[in-house]
Amino acid sequence: MSTNAMFLFVLLQFVVLVRPTFSAEREYELLAVTVATEETDGFKRFMRSTEKYGVNVKVVGMGEEWKGGDVQNAPGGGQKLNLMREALSEYKDRNDLILMFTDSYDVIFTTGAEEILKKFFATGANLIFSAESTIWPDPSLASQYPVPEAGYPYLCSGLYIGYAPFFWSALTYRTLEDSDDDQLFYTQLYLDREKRDGWKIQLDHTAALFMNLNYAKGDVKLLFEGKNSMLMNTKYSTVPCIIHGNGPSKLYLNQLGNYLANHWTHDKGCLACGEGRLDLRAIQEDKFPIVMLALFIEQETPFIEDYFRNLEALDYPKDKMHLYIHVNAMLHYHDAHDFASKWEEEFISTKVVIPAHEKTEAQARDEALNLCNQLECDYHFVVDSNVQLTNPEILKLLIEQNRPVIGPLVNIPDKLWSNFWGDINVDGYYARSDDYVDILKGNRKGIWNVPFLSSPYLIQGKRIRAPNTPTYISNTYDPDMTLCAGLRDLGIFMYVMNIYEAGLLINMDGIETTHLHNDMWQIVLNQKMWESKYIHPGYWEAVKPETEVEEMCTDVFAFPIMTDTFADHIIEEMENFGEWSNGGNQDQRIQGGYENVPTRDIHMKQIGYEPHWLHFLRTYIGPMVTKIFWGYSGQHYAIMNFVVRYKPEEQASLRPHHDSSTYTINVALNTRGKDFEGGGARFTRYDCACVGLEKGWTLLHPGKLTHQHEGLPTTNGTRYIMISFVDP
Repeated sequence: MSTNAMFLFVLLQFVVLVRPTFSAEREYELLAVTVATEETDGFKRFMRSTEKYGVNVKVVGMGEEWKGGDVQNAPGGGQKLNLMREALSEYKDRNDLILMFTDSYDVIFTTGAEEILKKFFATGANLIFSAESTIWPDPSLASQYPVPEAGYPYLCSGLYIGYAPFFWSALTYRTLEDSDDDQLFYTQLYLDREKRDGWKIQLDHTAALFMNLNYAKGDVKLLFEGKNSMLMNTKYSTVPCIIHGNGPSKLYLNQLGNYLANHWTHDKGCLACGEGRLDLRAIQEDKFPIVMLALFIEQETPFIEDYFRNLEALDYPKDKMHLYIHVNAMLHYHDAHDFASKWEEEFISTKVVIPAHEKTEAQARDEALNLCNQLECDYHFVVDSNVQLTNPEILKLLIEQNRPVIGPLVNIPDKLWSNFWGDINVDGYYARSDDYVDILKGNRKGIWNVPFLSSPYLIQGKRIRAPNTPTYISNTYDPDMTLCAGLRDLGIFMYVMNIYEAGLLINMDGIETTHLHNDMWQIVLNQKMWESKYIHPGYWEAVKPETEVEEMCTDVFAFPIMTDTFADHIIEEMENFGEWSNGGNQDQRIQGGYENVPTRDIHMKQIGYEPHWLHFLRTYIGPMVTKIFWGYSGQHYAIMNFVVRYKPEEQASLRPHHDSSTYTINVALNTRGKDFEGGGARFTRYDCACVGLEKGWTLLHPGKLTHQHEGLPTTNGTRYIMISFVDP
């Protein structure tokens, strides 16, 4: 052994010998130390978790320029250690102090100092580093690691704990540059056997204290116990105290963070939802934040009139809003233009961009975002045309949550398609999280940190000011995915909220554009929206088993079925088609070509609506028939479905007849005394007339044998009725 080597050996032995003695019986203080140069969303989450469990934290480096390199993608981080050397020298000789370093942007505490110290003392170590299954940044060092009996074999420097003097000695055992790698620094310390054994340095192989999530997602499981949520390492049967989303596991940590640190529990629900909340009720309306309302109509969309009507109804002062509309579907240009023109004097400013301006969807979204920045908006509110916001309060509610980016949960009714993703795969595309369905269906209500969010969403203006303005433009992803990837890279959290009902998404798979009123054809694809527009509100009460249905004549029942809008639209579709029959007996539209009791009419089949009408019969008429004529179990199918037009100068009435049906529906499409005079149906067997049926109401009566009837004369105007001969 050389003289220098011998000297070093003796010196190391001396260092070990002069170490003070530590005892678990002593009173120790725990001080957590972290390095953070800015208050990111991850840092705020970290601080919240330490406050929940009363952990003392010293934050080092806040406001400093970061010179430690791109630690997300390359070695670096030496600056963390150099900053701590400056800040922690006062503690180096404290024999009653336990120092614990944790990263902060991707760390969550799940318990307090007492449990942490108990587990630390149980190890008998002086310094413990967290462990993981992969080695970074130098894989060639793997063979130098001692092989553990069980557990993760490699050191991770994102979490470690030790007696203050040992902590300080480890921190200062050699010099390093700001750009050097902090994990390599500690790896080399640990691989030095003399220091490892002499200083009693251990790795937390089984995650009793520290859980690194990178490549360990399958090793952990969320547990709910009363008012607590915790994370268990099922591989080693431990419950770690601090969770670290190192490497690419940060998005998984975000998901876990929706539950950990008393964020959400089965017993109490969302415990964090009220934290940091604003109350707009405490602010005078003239002091409300300024919002950029950014609307994007990128494809032909059903229910576009309802879309604008809902936006018009938003309970937020328009003189506190700028309006930006991008219209890529020229079918809807006039709707957009009319909306902007109607409210132009009330919005602070308006801008309508059409394809002639040669802006792609991504470019338009960028323009709106940058315009919001130029105008120093407080919020940027994006609503695409496939969103129906039926809650007028939703904008206020989103603002009050005080989140950097937040959207209300909306989905296609009865589908799993929504405006958020619970997870993403390695390529940046959709992946389903374990809790996606529970959140979507409202089994778990709260405000959820998610990796992807699409319209509608609200962005805080201050979070996207230059130079941190994200973009929608990419050669790889669509505009929404590009924005979300940019927000994730900036460390900006996105949230979806399912506490309040907001509205729904339109199913865009089958869009009809060739009709006068295309929305009528959405009865199957967008049933809920169709019902809100076209089914009479009174129908839902009438169909209840306990509700008595009005009987106008013997076995002739009347109940509401259609809105005025549907009645108007079906008339307008028929008149637009225009090919009314001549009222003669010869009729090539029906089997055999002969109609015994003809009317002037147009069949549903002629306008391409028969399949949709048959769905209407099965879905809405069938339950009423089953309720009224209990025991009946027909198919609720009709061959003859048509709109009849009565005019004094054309055909005013209809002679007595039986319908070729098991039952018939006869829907009033306009109003007696306003649109026409006279009219009605008289049932000859009972000498009972039904006159003046309300618009949108239907008569339901047996067809064959018992209910011969006639159409009473229309004496003025034009009367329209909708007829179906059901189950012929």
